[in-house]
Amino acid sequence: RRIALAAAGFGGPRDGPVGPRQVDRELTRLGQVQIDSVSVLARAHYVPLYSRLGPYDPALLESAAYRGRARRLFEYWGHEACLIRLDLHPALRFRMARARAGRGIYGGLRRFAAERADYIDAVLDEVRRRGPLAARDLSEGGRAAGAWWGWSDGKRALEWLFWAGLVTTRERRGFERVYDLPERVLPAAVLAAPTPDEGESHRILVARAARALGIAAEIDLREYFRLEPADARVAVAELVEAGELLPVSVEGWSVPAFLHRDARIPRRIGGSGLVSPFDPLMWERPRAERLFGFRYRIEIYTPADRREHGYYVLPFLLGDRLAARLDLKADRAGGRLVVHSVHLEPGTDPAATRAALADELDRLARWLALRDIALPPGWGG
Repeated sequence: RRIALAAAGFGGPRDGPVGPRQVDRELTRLGQVQIDSVSVLARAHYVPLYSRLGPYDPALLESAAYRGRARRLFEYWGHEACLIRLDLHPALRFRMARARAGRGIYGGLRRFAAERADYIDAVLDEVRRRGPLAARDLSEGGRAAGAWWGWSDGKRALEWLFWAGLVTTRERRGFERVYDLPERVLPAAVLAAPTPDEGESHRILVARAARALGIAAEIDLREYFRLEPADARVAVAELVEAGELLPVSVEGWSVPAFLHRDARIPRRIGGSGLVSPFDPLMWERPRAERLFGFRYRIEIYTPADRREHGYYVLPFLLGDRLAARLDLKADRAGGRLVVHSVHLEPGTDPAATRAALADELDRLARWLALRDIALPPGWGG
């Protein structure tokens, strides 16, 4: 647990000043942060930095993602839709090339690309002439309806072009992507960097995952960037042979593990913090269970009467243990942080956990600019 948490950036101070340097350090450590439309508490990509740094200005992340010379990130498919470090762009070009060849892409979108190639070419030409454009800005984008999350034909075309690396995200209007050509968005030095072959790309991505995870099973290393099993298996074996990954065994694990050669083994992990369901620490639910004995499922899409812990539940990290889980909501209109429920994990110290949680909820409310905290019945009991 300590190795994994140290690699992921947990355990440091969370009440000091946070500037571009601290944000860049954590983004370098993780390599990517996941984007998701869920905003019950805060947008998914904002929370991992809060979990590690404490209250910070989200504009620092926006600047790193979308602001000209300050840009350190680009949007693409990593673990899922992610903001990814620019230095990883060359290693992900194999995925763009596969998409252009109709591989590794959703079946419906692949069929659309095959059937509407001329239309997609026209959309790309319109972005070239008029960009940056959102789907709604296209001259013949069509209406949103039906499957594909209600996507219009224009949105489908832009998403195929995005997957193929022929357009990228310049900015977002609210949560809506605005697309443009990579050469008008990304630094020239990034685009000019050599493209590694597929095998080297897989090694780069597995090695980056291993640094971010510290200690992991093969499936954890593979799923960090959603690599194909055979590709990841070869990359892991080659990194073991090169001495970058060290095969180890972990008591209680039924699968082999790999330790990154530079992973720290701290004597203790201090501090506390809430962790997003979309945090890299929680991406692989079986890994969280192996590390912490913590079985977690996000229950947003579970009918209310079948939810075990709540709608939007965040684990609470205390030291090197996941000590509780909280169902939270930011009531922005009412200026309240609403705590629907708190569930303490077995084996935790209730008094110490409650005290740490009180501090954390105050910190979270302050970060979200919420005046009040609405606690569940019996919180003080």
